[in-house]
Amino acid sequence: MRAPYDPRLPLDGLTRRTFLACSGVAGASAVLAGAAGCTWQDVTRQASENPLPASTPVLVIVTLYGGNDGLNTVVPYDDPAYTAARPGLAYRADEVLQLDGSFGLNPGLQGWHQLWQDQKLAIVRGVGYPKPDRSHFASMDIWQTASPGTPTTSGWLGRWLDAHKDPDPLLALSIGPTLPVLAVGEKRTAAALSIKEPAALPMESVIALLGKSDPADTRAAGEVAASFAALGRVRDDVVDHLDEVPLHDEVAGDQSLLGQLQVVAKCILLGAPARAYSVSLGGFDTHGGEKATQTAQLRTLDQAIAAFRTALASSPRASDVVIMCYSEFGRRVKGNASEGTDHGTAGDLFLIGDRVKPGFHGDAPSLTDLVDGDLKSTTDFRSVYSEVVQKVLSGDPTQVIGKAPAQLGVLR
Repeated sequence: MRAPYDPRLPLDGLTRRTFLACSGVAGASAVLAGAAGCTWQDVTRQASENPLPASTPVLVIVTLYGGNDGLNTVVPYDDPAYTAARPGLAYRADEVLQLDGSFGLNPGLQGWHQLWQDQKLAIVRGVGYPKPDRSHFASMDIWQTASPGTPTTSGWLGRWLDAHKDPDPLLALSIGPTLPVLAVGEKRTAAALSIKEPAALPMESVIALLGKSDPADTRAAGEVAASFAALGRVRDDVVDHLDEVPLHDEVAGDQSLLGQLQVVAKCILLGAPARAYSVSLGGFDTHGGEKATQTAQLRTLDQAIAAFRTALASSPRASDVVIMCYSEFGRRVKGNASEGTDHGTAGDLFLIGDRVKPGFHGDAPSLTDLVDGDLKSTTDFRSVYSEVVQKVLSGDPTQVIGKAPAQLGVLR
């Protein structure tokens, strides 16, 4: 394990040898390969040593915990069965952000409405899996392992890591101190990047010092110095660029979805080697007072994604990013006595970016042909995962998802 950097260590007495000993740079790759955690310094180092090639697709997975109500997210405002089932919860036509003559977005999704108009938003309808489970834990486990019929300990993104030929320990990053099930494979895991870190190492001073040549240097030591000098020049260019980006917060401190996505934006702009990122937002278990609660949560989601896309807007990497947003289940069609909804089944899945084929995909479930008061799923989520693995992560879907239903053609 690497010894922590001691800020009391005087920089004028620091040598390359003591710096490498304190930071553990020599063994960093081995440490990361065998552990789930990583630091911001690990990310910047890997971005310098193994940057993601230009035009490489990047996946950002947004998990909405609690079971987001799909019917009040993509609202079937023109369906009389919707109003009849939810007299106190239904949105009128003049309250929603209309998509067409039958459906509109929740009023909290102003930015997504613009994405729809800009043809950057794909809505996959009626998404679920066979024999649905209304338990938060069981259903989320199914979504994250992509194994509805057979329990397994590995997540679908973890299996993608297992099969990937690139050994980089930062091939996938989960933002936060713990890893979700989806990011854990049999042999490899995504790295967890906590956004509550101690004060950053004063890298400008350290890199400048280590990049100075010395007449007494051996050939190897001279090459080390030259590499640090080059790193300093690269870092200066990156920092200058990042200073111009409207990011919300520094790496430390902000655990919100906005804060998580700002960290993802920084990683992408640095050229971190990650092909996939995982972030999350909770608070969607709306058993009571749903209208105000869900709208507020959807507004949080909307604004965080808008800020993330703004942060990337000036970079050529912006067009490489695909955002996938899902929840463990939708809600029941009928509202409850507390002006909320209870655990249901099918819901919507959303894809955002230049690489998506915009519009609706899959059939909207009937609000009258139900199973025990729940929507019948019309799209198996594994068909979307299969396409994401193939077209965004450049993987073999059969190695990751197994035998999956036919793809919908939701990605370019």
